[in-house]
Amino acid sequence: MKNLPEQLAHPYTFAPQFKKSAVYFCMEFAIDQALKTYSGGLGFLAGSHMRSAFQLKQNLIGIGILWKYGYYDQGRNTDNSMAVQFREKIYSFIKDTGIRFQITIQNRPVWIAAYFLPPQTFGTVPMFFLTSDTDGNDTWARAISYRLYDADANTKIAQCMILGLGGMKLLDELNYEPETYHFNEAHAVSGIFHLYKKLGNAAEVKKRLVFTTHTPEEAGNEKHDIYLLESMSFFNGIPTNEVRKITGIKDNIFNHSLVALRFSKKANGVSKLHGEVSRTMWKGYAGVCEITHITNAQNNLYWADKTLEKARKKADTKTIADRKKELKNSLFKTVADQCGKLFKPEVLTIVWTRRFAGYKRPDLLTRDRERFERLMKNPRYPIQFIWAGKPYPFDEGAINTFNHLYYLSHLFPNMAVLTGYELALSKTLKDGADVWLNTPVVTREASGTSGMTAAMNGALNLSTFDGWICEFATKQNSFVVPVAPGYPEQDRDTQDIKNLFDALEQHILPMYYDKPAEWQQMVWQSMQDVNAFFDSDRMATEYYEKLY
Repeated sequence: MKNLPEQLAHPYTFAPQFKKSAVYFCMEFAIDQALKTYSGGLGFLAGSHMRSAFQLKQNLIGIGILWKYGYYDQGRNTDNSMAVQFREKIYSFIKDTGIRFQITIQNRPVWIAAYFLPPQTFGTVPMFFLTSDTDGNDTWARAISYRLYDADANTKIAQCMILGLGGMKLLDELNYEPETYHFNEAHAVSGIFHLYKKLGNAAEVKKRLVFTTHTPEEAGNEKHDIYLLESMSFFNGIPTNEVRKITGIKDNIFNHSLVALRFSKKANGVSKLHGEVSRTMWKGYAGVCEITHITNAQNNLYWADKTLEKARKKADTKTIADRKKELKNSLFKTVADQCGKLFKPEVLTIVWTRRFAGYKRPDLLTRDRERFERLMKNPRYPIQFIWAGKPYPFDEGAINTFNHLYYLSHLFPNMAVLTGYELALSKTLKDGADVWLNTPVVTREASGTSGMTAAMNGALNLSTFDGWICEFATKQNSFVVPVAPGYPEQDRDTQDIKNLFDALEQHILPMYYDKPAEWQQMVWQSMQDVNAFFDSDRMATEYYEKLY
């Protein structure tokens, strides 16, 4: 193994247990509010991983893409419906490595430029960001790296090729051969065909590759026609019949996740439940590697409020309660600014905020309009509700749900819907929430991590029994509703709605207002329990122990 050039290397001596060299490929990284290279949970998770790897002195580097327009900027139109804006991002803190190379996309040479994020900038391992927006490329080629998860299928395939084939080519340019290649999701799967050519056979690739699958959702496990991929030069010049032979794809549907599972020495789901779901999901396929689980986590050093964290360590529930009021006031300035509503710090505040997607059911509680109104207008137990999150920019259904919630909020002075859900707003919402509401259809949320960082900041989770919550929740640290029967869908949703309202009306509101000492004890317990296992230092360590 050769070392990275000195100016691009780690600024520390590797810890003995983390000396093995690994490269982490991911389509998105949420590292800092100033760097818009992410859309949601996958990016938040990857950003925390890169921070913890730095703190633990691991021999890891990250490879991603420098998205010219980021994901998108979420604003409002004149009528306050959600607006999608694509604006160029310019960063002075990302360094041009001077490295330029070509990969073939659609039988055409495309120039790729490599940029570098120095570790000291945000406290991460060395990070490389690739872009096709560089001299020598025409408009078509430049546009490949404009928008994260482009809606055009061919462009999205080309983006995956920049990450996979481009990422592998970058390592060649750096003269760097890591011992482990880690694909965080299957976006980089084209890189397998670079390694196959370089190493000479599939067995050698399998010795070096590991894979993390993040979702049981169809949209997250991409499939394409094998001849479409061939026409895109996805297979790096390897003939289709040979691709079929080495991947085991017998029909014309190339399943990216399946190929990653067949070429990896080991793979993992991102929670205990998701590990089980993944093993069930893939057990009928031949040649799939062992699938274990490494539960997602988030970086405490980045996410936890310093005052709350000190108070947690001292079991000082009074300071936690006082600090929460200050943090709520800070959040409510954003509410006032965006929505013209004045929220009160003494009122129980519930927050639902994450990527807007159908299976996460953002509008679930509002579907029982009568009961929702009763909850929102209860004078004995007042409540404040905040929603935020970004739908996929071309998902009309999710955008309509976002707009529906916004228009509904006009009827309630204690309901707000915020735009601009990125790292900074996410932090403000977690700081200010009393209750973090999580409503996915059970088994469809592989892990979810927003509730972890909310708990680090003194918010109690109210959730369906899915993802990481299954490993965290006790009666002493959160509120979890029973699993509703799966079918028919209408009955499942109705049951979940009833159970969530019951939890709010019969347990959460009475405890918050009538038993404040009990509430504060539960908040402290939640903070203790989340930090015991759900800090990403543990996760980054497990990747070395279980996967690398």
